Amino acid sequence: QVWQIRLDLHLLNHDGNIIDAASIAGIVALCHFRRPDVSVQGEEVTVYTPEERDPVPLSIHHMPICVSFAFFQQGTYLLVDPSEREERVMDGLLVIAMNKHREICTIQSSGGIMLVQDQVLRCSKITAVKVAEITELIQKALENDQKVRKEGGKFGFAESIPNQKITAFKMESAAVDTNNVEEQAEEIITKADPPSEVFAKPILHTPGTAQIGEGIENSWGDLEESEREEAAEEEGESEAAAFECQKMETEDTSTMRETKKDEPIVLSDSEEEEVVILEPQELPKKTR
Repeated sequence: QVWQIRLDLHLLNHDGNIIDAASIAGIVALCHFRRPDVSVQGEEVTVYTPEERDPVPLSIHHMPICVSFAFFQQGTYLLVDPSEREERVMDGLLVIAMNKHREICTIQSSGGIMLVQDQVLRCSKITAVKVAEITELIQKALENDQKVRKEGGKFGFAESIPNQKITAFKMESAAVDTNNVEEQAEEIITKADPPSEVFAKPILHTPGTAQIGEGIENSWGDLEESEREEAAEEEGESEAAAFECQKMETEDTSTMRETKKDEPIVLSDSEEEEVVILEPQELPKKTR
């Protein structure tokens, strides 16, 4: 029998460099986790509750920490720990996972940028320094948490957030360079594609409705090409049948005229239609 441990990471806020933050959060969670103590006697396994025995930590031999490097202008400029804005404009990304013993666990390159050997070696040296600093911070945080738990003080993520304060989740203001903004905007506008035709005023078709621009034609009720062909064939057949009926009627009327040419035509009163004129009724006048 073995313990099965599952680690889920939920992102609460994203400001770039998710891989590094996730690796630190994951390794800290595994180091902070405690499993129930067990004892094995023959084939009998006993799992003790936290009240019976204190839970024991996992056997973690080293902490692999990820460090990300962003490259700009085909590797000319190198940036460690890029933010979300910097990730939008970077040409490529290199992620190196290493422990404090300078052992490389994994290397991942994305973005389609080609790196030379000197660039990778330079990044690995920077990673070794950053991993040593982060590992020391993690160990101090774990030691402080264990010390506070023994003393019975407040601990945990929820206790670290100040309650009932409007500045609990405030962000630091970012400086934005506004020099030569008009020149840069004009340059961007000149290089951009011309805007599409814009209708400034809405077109009122009927009271209570409005539409910006005429739009495309209404395609409601349009037939497909195959349906149009079938409809045309049916229309041709109906026209041919109507032509035959009309021809037969003309022949019949011509024969009847020949036979009844000399007979007078008598109109009876029953053939006359009664004409009724509808007049609008007078509406009652409204009284105030």
